[in-house]
Amino acid sequence: MSARSSKRGRTLAIVLVIELAIGAAVWFSSMPSDAEAQSQPAPSSAPSSAPATPEARTDCPPPAKSWKPKACVTHAEHGKGTIIAATGKGDTAELIVEFDSGQKTVTGKSVKACKRSLSDDLLPIGILIVVITVVIIRLPKVELGHTTAFRKRRLLNWLPLGLSYSFLYFGRYNIKMFQGEFEGGLTAAQYGTVFGVGSAVYGLSFLLNGPLTDRWGGRRTILIATMGSGFANALMGYMAISGNTFGMTPTVAFAVAFAINMYFQSFGAVSIVKVNAAWFHLRERGTFGGIFGILISLGLYFAYDVGKRIVELTVTEKGDTAQWLFWIPAGILWIFFVLSYIFVRNQPSDAGHPNFDLGDGQKADEKPLTVVQVFVKLLTHPVILVISFIELCSGFLRQAILQWGVDFGKALGLNDETKGWFDSFVFQNWGMVSCIAGITGGIFAGAISDHLFQSRRSPISAVLYGIMLVGAIAIVPLLSVHPGAIGWVVVAMSMAIIGVHGMLTATASADFAGKKNTGMAVGIIDGFVYVGSTVQSFLYGAMLPASKITGPDGCPMTNPEASNVSNWMIWPAAMIPVALVGFALSLKIWNARATKGGGGH
Repeated sequence: MSARSSKRGRTLAIVLVIELAIGAAVWFSSMPSDAEAQSQPAPSSAPSSAPATPEARTDCPPPAKSWKPKACVTHAEHGKGTIIAATGKGDTAELIVEFDSGQKTVTGKSVKACKRSLSDDLLPIGILIVVITVVIIRLPKVELGHTTAFRKRRLLNWLPLGLSYSFLYFGRYNIKMFQGEFEGGLTAAQYGTVFGVGSAVYGLSFLLNGPLTDRWGGRRTILIATMGSGFANALMGYMAISGNTFGMTPTVAFAVAFAINMYFQSFGAVSIVKVNAAWFHLRERGTFGGIFGILISLGLYFAYDVGKRIVELTVTEKGDTAQWLFWIPAGILWIFFVLSYIFVRNQPSDAGHPNFDLGDGQKADEKPLTVVQVFVKLLTHPVILVISFIELCSGFLRQAILQWGVDFGKALGLNDETKGWFDSFVFQNWGMVSCIAGITGGIFAGAISDHLFQSRRSPISAVLYGIMLVGAIAIVPLLSVHPGAIGWVVVAMSMAIIGVHGMLTATASADFAGKKNTGMAVGIIDGFVYVGSTVQSFLYGAMLPASKITGPDGCPMTNPEASNVSNWMIWPAAMIPVALVGFALSLKIWNARATKGGGGH
């Protein structure tokens, strides 16, 4: 490696260490205990002279229901209606309701909130189906002489494999929906700890699981991923319904269970890229990177929107638990364990088709290397090293949007239909909107990479990082001017960041490392992704305002500081420099392209 590359590597390593040190210092200086997590406001909103917080009570009454104008309610005599005005709260409220028969005045306890209709569920699913159908029909074709029989068998190979990866996302991000006010649900601070620990384990696991995937093959490791993650989710469901945390505090118990889940989850991305590296030529991989974005996005839809519906349907009274939020993904993962066992094969020759020249960075006569030699080779590869640091930034930005955007919407009431369509649609349908953004971003990035930039991944990554940077900057004034518009900004940012992730982790890793070393390359790159994810989880978990605090009577109350937009300024402020670094690094390798032997120029 040249002196210039060595100096660049040392500089990037120093940046990484500084980011980790700052994130750890911020978190551990204000890390809440289990007893404090529910009761303490965020550090940024707590006055220095605040009186001691009252001791939390365990006999608090259920929170009074706030009847909001335009809320849909049902009445035994008059049927479904819409609240026009309300005075008071809960059972004592007097409501003026518009029924089909006219306006009536009723008491709060004589009406019930309308359940979400079937059409409300089918509409976002219908939108998703239309988008995916149009996208797949319009996918550009790269003609490489594949037979029809080969294409059909390849579809049968990657579809169950890809859907397994989607449902791994379902079983990963469902933990966000466990952050709630039901029995055993995690507070925002507890969630920050649990997800941060899981992210760290996920990133470190690649040091082992990348080499294992190269040795065992992606088929075996996707089976390990689906079975292991299914059991971890079943365990979390058991803890949710039983309250048994095996002698640990809830935060520690769920952090351990989620860490186990994330260890098995870390096989997912490595497996799918490893298998498909043998089935897709370098010139086809940009398009497959777009499909990879679709798979990620479907998983986000299931985790956020379907997960929310699972909670709404199964958690009906105070004291109910959310075990089905974990048990349903566990069951689906076990089904896809069976499907992957039946259909997935590591390479075309395992399915009765000839292997072919993939056109990537792998010499045909390259001698086998030891794990350490491969690791050193990849980690000192000038392009892969820069890609890894770009993806560290991607991990920070992706989770900053996905994990905390929904909390922002709740805190400011932007998930309430009374705010109007423009302001509320994104936060009411977070999973579906994130899914469509990811699909369009992935396909946009893949098609342009293959057809405009001759299968180079860095130019389109730079374009998408430019969108990320502009979006993060735009959030700052919008916090004061029009917070409701921020939802649409983060949609554009989601499109960009999932497109980058598909291009670099799913595509560039195979391009530059070659088929034999794909597993370790993905492991290194995705490991950096979750370093960024870990830093953001600890940082935002400590700095963003808590949704609930303990009131003067010792019972939980809504934290008024959570709806103060100024307390959310750290959210975009932390994203801006990270997006700037990712953009600059993408420009640095603008002209990099894979060559035989794993090189780049």
